Amino acid sequence: MSLEQFMNEAISPWMRVEGPENDIVLSTRIRLARNFEKVTFPIIANEDELRSVIEFMKENYEGKSYANYQNLAFIEMEDLSHIEKRVLVEKHLISPFLTKARASGVLVSENEQLSIMVNEEDHIRIQLYFPGFQMKQALDHAFELDDWLEEKIDFAFDERWGYLTSCPTNVGTGMRASVMIHLPALVLTKRINQMIPAINQFGFVVRGIYGEGTEALGNLFQVSNQITLGKSEEDIVEDLESVIINLVEQEREARHYLLHTSGKKLEDQIFRSYGILKYGRIIESQEASARISDVRLGVDLGMIKDVSHNVLNELMVLTQPGFLQHYAKKVLTTSERDVLRATLIRERLNI
Repeated sequence: MSLEQFMNEAISPWMRVEGPENDIVLSTRIRLARNFEKVTFPIIANEDELRSVIEFMKENYEGKSYANYQNLAFIEMEDLSHIEKRVLVEKHLISPFLTKARASGVLVSENEQLSIMVNEEDHIRIQLYFPGFQMKQALDHAFELDDWLEEKIDFAFDERWGYLTSCPTNVGTGMRASVMIHLPALVLTKRINQMIPAINQFGFVVRGIYGEGTEALGNLFQVSNQITLGKSEEDIVEDLESVIINLVEQEREARHYLLHTSGKKLEDQIFRSYGILKYGRIIESQEASARISDVRLGVDLGMIKDVSHNVLNELMVLTQPGFLQHYAKKVLTTSERDVLRATLIRERLNI
């Protein structure tokens, strides 16, 4: 798989599959942080130490396959332009942190379901995605991948503290389990304002679509665990499942409430957004996210029949600044991006 192939497709192959509860839950992710036992951690390592990790990962895993994760391609950050890095962030293949890390790279499977970031905050950060709500399946696969890597790597591990990581908040399991969830009705009814503090009290955090420090564009939220020490991976996943099940139930209830108390107003909002996306000539990034959220809600409620989830998933990525500039093959001003964004949305919705 070449870099160009990763760049040219806005929607990853695994996202084309419909998962459980996919009208509300877009994706499930398990991320494992690991470090080499006898190598200085990345945040204070010198260039030679960082390069040794890069070379080890390339030599042992580039071009390799494991189960459904075929033909791992290694991409070094120093070989990428600023726009190419942004595209990989927008596709959730790497974190914003990795784009600035020294001597760093990523291994990506052909279906883009698996990415292994190298020399981010830790030597290895394994990311595994599943469509819809599939916590236990994702955890089982993550365990298998972890064991596969451990056949050749001695991880930094302490019998008392668990896996050792650069940041104390990851010590223990080294795991972040997260779910990307679409909650437009809870936002419209303002119930989300009461639910987020309650979720935080259970040891979970609600963030934007690109994780820590990002905003919730298009009513999309990432819910993940904060605690990694003192609980097993299974317990963390079980507790997160309970939180997500409750959120899904509350979102369904809020949608039912909106349909029965302000059905015409909701329908008008949805179809106004649909009309702007289909015919607009200038659309800013935040507006695009909000309008796509409305249309997704309209599709899920059965109001809009001729738009698929795949098209909406594609538009979520295609309308981001990095992908727009990659598509145009040049750096664009904000105004130029707004015009191109509207053009691409029209093209996709009017096919």
